[in-house]
Amino acid sequence: MANTKSAKKRILIAERNRLVNKTYKSTVRTNIKKTINTCETYTKNPNEENKQTVIACLNKTYSLIDKAVKKNVLHKNNGANKKSRINNLVKKSLNSEK
Repeated sequence: MANTKSAKKRILIAERNRLVNKTYKSTVRTNIKKTINTCETYTKNPNEENKQTVIACLNKTYSLIDKAVKKNVLHKNNGANKKSRINNLVKKSLNSEK
């Protein structure tokens, strides 16, 4: 256990930051799953409305990943890897209709 006042404070700050980072990571994972699900929906039923939904989900997910990287919740290479993986999936599903 911490002995000094500053060490006790650092423990509290670290716990607070851990919880904030956890919510960021959880939100990113949730949006990645939503994007994957919308891609699957579009693959099953390709129409303009579903296409717009896929693009909107992709943009929102990109934005959240970029914000997490900016706040040092995710490493920049990890964020780039996630974005690349999602983009490849979306491109494959959008081009499957043709």
